[in-house]
Amino acid sequence: MVTLEETDLCFPELFNSSCRKPIRPHFGTMLSYILLSFIALLTAALNLLVLISISHFKQLRTPTNLLLLSLAVSDFFVGLLMFFQIILTNGCWFLGDLMCTLYLYLAYVITSASVGTMVLISVDRYIAICHPLHFPTNVTQKRVQVCVCLCWMFSALFNSLQMKDILKQPGIYNSCIGECVISIDNVAGLIDLFVTFISPVTVIVVLYIRVFVVAVSQARAMRSHIGAVTLQRSRKVAANKSELKAATTLGVVVVVFLICVCPYYCVALTGQGTILSASFAYFVTFLFYSNSCLNPLIYTFFYPWFRKSVRLIVTLQILKSDSCKINIL
Repeated sequence: MVTLEETDLCFPELFNSSCRKPIRPHFGTMLSYILLSFIALLTAALNLLVLISISHFKQLRTPTNLLLLSLAVSDFFVGLLMFFQIILTNGCWFLGDLMCTLYLYLAYVITSASVGTMVLISVDRYIAICHPLHFPTNVTQKRVQVCVCLCWMFSALFNSLQMKDILKQPGIYNSCIGECVISIDNVAGLIDLFVTFISPVTVIVVLYIRVFVVAVSQARAMRSHIGAVTLQRSRKVAANKSELKAATTLGVVVVVFLICVCPYYCVALTGQGTILSASFAYFVTFLFYSNSCLNPLIYTFFYPWFRKSVRLIVTLQILKSDSCKINIL
């Protein structure tokens, strides 16, 4: 006869060593499943469209868009990793210690790479707006590719050092079968917080404040001289407008990123994670993951080229020969 105690276990057959399922309302659990599944699918699908757009159409292979491509890669994998988060919704991990370690490692690497890419985007806009004459020579395709690769390599190496214990011995921090956790000591946690949150966010905020100040002054200058310019100056004004529009769009991306990510890291910074209610913890985690879904929606609203490329992809016109040379801008 199966007792009530046994039915609350992740693995009832392993009574002595199995983890217990947390008691949660059935409606809330099902709502979490449905909501997370929808967001995971939408995140993966939308970011896949970004990946295909920038990779396929030659006109979109600009240095700035390469940074968006890197961000889309990380956001796409966040969408895939959310399916593992769905598994943990009922409080039990059924995929074993090795998969748990892989999931945790990839989650940390992708998060760090996303933050690093945001820093690169801020630097890109800072040079484009504050030092426009140096932008074509300093921000080249090759240099951006190197910076993106270094960003991902640093993220992988840094998190390998942070998680060396669990990488050597998967499941070392699990207290029972069916658990998927990691433990980082206070010193390592502070280093991680400084490297992956405090320092990058400080750089992002400082650079974008500078970009905002210069952009406002440029916008005023353009309005005051727009009536009496030569053809050459008109082209320069149009170019400046294009850079300002890109700065505005990417500024929205950065602000949304900070809004979604800051609550998650602030909980870690204040050390209040253990006393927060479960509902608030779920909200903070949901907000953190939802950022990856919001980025393509921002592109849809601000970038006509993304809307046009999505139509071409959905209607399968990209399968035609020379479709990569279509005028997308």
